[in-house]
Amino acid sequence: MEYFPAPLTDEETEIFYDRIQDEFDRNGWGFYAVGLKATGEFIGYVGLHEISFEADFTPGIEIGWRLAADFHNRGYATEAAKAVLRLAELGGIKSLYSFTAVINKSSERVMQKIGMEKIGEFDHPKLAIDSPLLRHVLYRIKL
Repeated sequence: MEYFPAPLTDEETEIFYDRIQDEFDRNGWGFYAVGLKATGEFIGYVGLHEISFEADFTPGIEIGWRLAADFHNRGYATEAAKAVLRLAELGGIKSLYSFTAVINKSSERVMQKIGMEKIGEFDHPKLAIDSPLLRHVLYRIKL
């Protein structure tokens, strides 16, 4: 959660989980659990999510990932994101967005590796004006 304003509370985690389940029920997609093939250990998630704020590029669907820090820079996010792109395309999704704080270079590299194009930057409307995470890069891919 290094590039998020704060860890989620237990209540916020439950709300987020319910939202993911609702997206699966409504759309047939959401955030997918990612586990190591060798052990089955849960290391995070990668998938699709309806963008939950207003901006000049919304409404839209984002492709996103969160992996435990011990599993960063090993190619897992890139591998899983490429699989999610294939699922999105098969599901008829025409374009996806991804965004992160400008200081999150690792996540931005994943966006580049999966073929996304940087289309701009924006101030995230859910963050405080003085937050070091306020400024975000914005990427898109057309499927």
